[in-house]
Amino acid sequence: MATLACLRRDLDFMPSPVEEQPGLLIRDSFQFSDAVLIIPPQLVPYLAFFDGEKSVLDLKEALVRASGDFRAGEVADQMAAALGSSGFLEDEIFENMREAKVSEFGASDVREAAHAGSGYPEDVNELAQVMGHWLGEFGEEVPGLRAIAAPHVSPMGGYESYRAAYGLLGDTYKEKTFVVLGTSHYGQPEKFGLTRKSYVTPWGAARTDTGLVAELTSKAGAAVETEDYCHAVEHSIEFQVVYLQSIFGPDVKILPILCGSYAKSIYDTGMPEDDEGVRRFLGTLGEIGAREGDKLMWVLGIDMAHRGRRYHEAFDAIADEGLMRSVATRDQQRIDRAAAGDAQGFWDLVRENHDDLNWCGSSPMYTFLKAMPGLKGKLEKYEQWNIDPASVVSFAGMTFR
Repeated sequence: MATLACLRRDLDFMPSPVEEQPGLLIRDSFQFSDAVLIIPPQLVPYLAFFDGEKSVLDLKEALVRASGDFRAGEVADQMAAALGSSGFLEDEIFENMREAKVSEFGASDVREAAHAGSGYPEDVNELAQVMGHWLGEFGEEVPGLRAIAAPHVSPMGGYESYRAAYGLLGDTYKEKTFVVLGTSHYGQPEKFGLTRKSYVTPWGAARTDTGLVAELTSKAGAAVETEDYCHAVEHSIEFQVVYLQSIFGPDVKILPILCGSYAKSIYDTGMPEDDEGVRRFLGTLGEIGAREGDKLMWVLGIDMAHRGRRYHEAFDAIADEGLMRSVATRDQQRIDRAAAGDAQGFWDLVRENHDDLNWCGSSPMYTFLKAMPGLKGKLEKYEQWNIDPASVVSFAGMTFR
């Protein structure tokens, strides 16, 4: 009997948001597949049979024993067919899907908008109206900023923190190259994703500084993933580009860098730069920062804590209540160390309990603190937001001088 292929480990799993269809929702975070499946609650335990070792017969026997109905064995064939045709198994169907998507991205001259129509409006007129609300009335421009940190959560939920950072920019920043450090949610640990492609949004195409991309690629070593496919699906940079274009026009100049997690340091010992590739990248980025000086403006697309059931914790998280009050206190401690330019102190807090706060922005923040030492930060706005009724994300707007 043929062995069941492994269920992919890089899929998104979450409780079904569809009231009429309870169960486990599965989707492809890499967008190799457009399929979305909802596995009924009674079948969720049987996903464990897709481990590369058990057979269809094993799954059929388990289903029949559990139900007492010989017809239940047919469900095994249906599950395998549904998961396979969706590209959710590690098999030839998935490999073909992945190869096609990666090739398509590689051949394109631009990085197309991936989240227009979902994270923000796709229609230009509607986008202008919404951005007018999200950005609000601009205050007086703050001169001398070297960096801002804004969320990468959906602008719908985090627009006040976005506004707290972006609302301080103005015409004097327009000609700078914006070094956008985003969280790589899907990239490999201790890796940095680069692309030479222009970032396209409904506003138009932002120009990527290909010269700086080439310098990082040539000097920074094996830690660099050039033309990283993760750019094709990642939102942490795309949302920043939308804001920058809203303020400065479509032709803004950027250096988009996706920062993978520093998992070795968080789960083992030592500092991120103990990894040779990370050390070379941070060194090269720091050289660029020192040489280019105030020709650069740094933008960090980062979220902070992720708590509650959506993040595999057995409690309901409510923004600004209960446990989330202590989360706010611990967030503030990390923010204080970052604002002080204290990379070591910041990272010591991240490593506590293997980052049980699940900060989704620790690697871009640490990368920035190491590349641009000596800057002092200011917290402009801190928020917690219920991304669903039982799960909370925290984030902030910050400035650095």
